[in-house]
Amino acid sequence: MSEREYVLSIDLGTGGPKVAIFADDASVVAHAFRPVKLHLLEGGGAEQDPGDWWNAIVDAAREVIGANHVPVERIVGVGVTAQWAGTVAVDQNGRHLANSVIWMDSRGNKAIRRVAGGGPVNVMGYNLARVLKWIKITGGGPSLSGKDPIAHILFLKDNYPEIYKSAYKFLEPCDFLLARLTGKIVASYDSITLHWVTDNRNINNISYHDGLLSMVGVSREKLPDLVPSGTIVSGLTSQAAEELGLTPGIAVASATGDLASAAVGSGAVNNFDTHLYIGTSSWISCHVPFKKTSISSNIGSLPSAIPGKYMVADEHETAGACLNFLKDSMFFAHDELTGELPQANPYELFGLLAQQAPRKSGGVIFTPWLNGERSPVDDHTLRGGFFNLSLSTTRAQIVRSVFEGVAYNSRWLLEAVDKFVGQKIPSLAFIGGGANSDLWSQIHADVTGREVRQMQDPVLANSRGAALMALVAMGKLNVSQISKLVPVKDVYKPEPEASRDYDEMFQEFANLYKANKSIYKRLNKF
Repeated sequence: MSEREYVLSIDLGTGGPKVAIFADDASVVAHAFRPVKLHLLEGGGAEQDPGDWWNAIVDAAREVIGANHVPVERIVGVGVTAQWAGTVAVDQNGRHLANSVIWMDSRGNKAIRRVAGGGPVNVMGYNLARVLKWIKITGGGPSLSGKDPIAHILFLKDNYPEIYKSAYKFLEPCDFLLARLTGKIVASYDSITLHWVTDNRNINNISYHDGLLSMVGVSREKLPDLVPSGTIVSGLTSQAAEELGLTPGIAVASATGDLASAAVGSGAVNNFDTHLYIGTSSWISCHVPFKKTSISSNIGSLPSAIPGKYMVADEHETAGACLNFLKDSMFFAHDELTGELPQANPYELFGLLAQQAPRKSGGVIFTPWLNGERSPVDDHTLRGGFFNLSLSTTRAQIVRSVFEGVAYNSRWLLEAVDKFVGQKIPSLAFIGGGANSDLWSQIHADVTGREVRQMQDPVLANSRGAALMALVAMGKLNVSQISKLVPVKDVYKPEPEASRDYDEMFQEFANLYKANKSIYKRLNKF
C-alpha cells in the first residue's frame, strides 16, 4: 500500500458532498458524506449556499484524511465533480456573492423563452432559426424549462441586477469548488457545455461563440476562461491545503459535472457502453463518436470529461427524490400524525415493504415527475401522481409502485436513447444510490428488458470518475484501462414473464402522459 499513490475526490451532490480517497487502481480507501440544506422557493426557485458546500467538504475531508488510512504525502492529486447546471456568482477572488441557483431552479423559464422563442417560424416553443443555430454550433440548446445556467444568469440579470453587475464571473458549482482549491477561475470544455454559448464542433478546440453570446445577451467577460477537459489546472493553494489537511501544491484536475464523471466512474468509457444513474435525479448515458441532437426527445451528444470524446446527455428530474418524497412528505413527515424516524434506514424499509407487494403493484402506477421533466420530453409543468388507487390498495403496493414508476420512466428514456444512438443498448451499468437496491436492479432489468450490471460501490461512481480523470490528467492512468478497473457486484437479467407484465404496464404509463399532459400544463402554467 505504501508504494501506491492516492487521489482525494470531491463529489458535490444536491444532498451534500462526498469526499473520498481513491488509490491509483480505482479502489476506494475511505469516504465520508456531509448533508447540506436545499432552499426551495416560490415560483420554482431552488438554491443552496456555496459556503455550506465548502464547510461540509472541509469537514468530510478532515475525517477521511485525519483517519490516517494512507500517508498524507502519498495523496498526490485532487479530482472534483459536482451537480451540473448550477450557477454561482463570484467576485475576483472566487468568493460567492449570493446563494447558488441550482439545476432544479426553473425561475429563468420566462427569460429563456424570451431569448429562444418568437420569430415567424416556431417549433415546440423555439424560434426555428435560433434553435438550428444552437444545434449546429453547440450540439443542443437551452431547455425552455429555465433550468440551465444561461437561464439562471438571465434570471439574475432581470431580477437581481445588482448581483449581475457585481459578479466577476458566473461559475458552475464544480468550477466554483475548483476556484476555492486553486485560486484559478476557469471552466473546462465539458463543464461549461450547458451554458450553450460554446462552439463544440471541434471537440479538441472548444471556444466561446460570439454570435451565441450576443443572441442570449450575456457578456463574455462574465464567463470564465476555458481549459481542455482532463487536464491539470494548477496546484492546491496553501490555504485550501491547510483547511483540508493536504500538502500544498499537489495537482488539481479540471472539474466536471456529475453526468460526465459518472460516465467514467461507471467504467462505461468505450463507445456505446451505457450506464444508468439513479440518485436524486437520473439519466442514461454513453460515449459516442459523433455530435448529434434530437430536439423531439431533448437528447444530445456533448463534450465529455474524456478528452476527444462526446457523450449522450439527457436527464430525469426526479428518481431517488421520489423515495425522499415518500419519506419526507408521506411516511415520516415531521407533523402531528407521525413521530420520530424509525431506527432502521427508511430506504431499506421501503425496499422490504416493496418486496411484499406483487409486481405491477396491484395495478397502481406512479408517475415520477415531481419537478417536471427534461427527457424524453422537456416539460416543466408535468407532475407526479398515483393512478388507479382503490380501497384495497396497500401501503406496500404504493411503495412498490414508486420503484416501478421510476423504472418505467427509465424505459421511456432508454427507448429514446436507443433511437438516438441507432442501436438497441444491450446492457446497463447501474450506479448511484439507487443501485444499492437489489430489488430496483431486478425491476429495471424486467421493465427495460435489458441486462443490468450492478456496479460495486455505486454511490461512489461520480467520486471514482473524478479520481480516475485526475489520474488520467496526471499521466498515471490511461483511459483504456478504466473499464477493467471498475468492479461489478452482480448481474441481473430480465425474467420473461415479468417483462411481459411490465410491457403492459409501461404502455399504460405512456398513455397516462399522453392523456394528462394538457391538464398539467393548465394547472402548472405559472
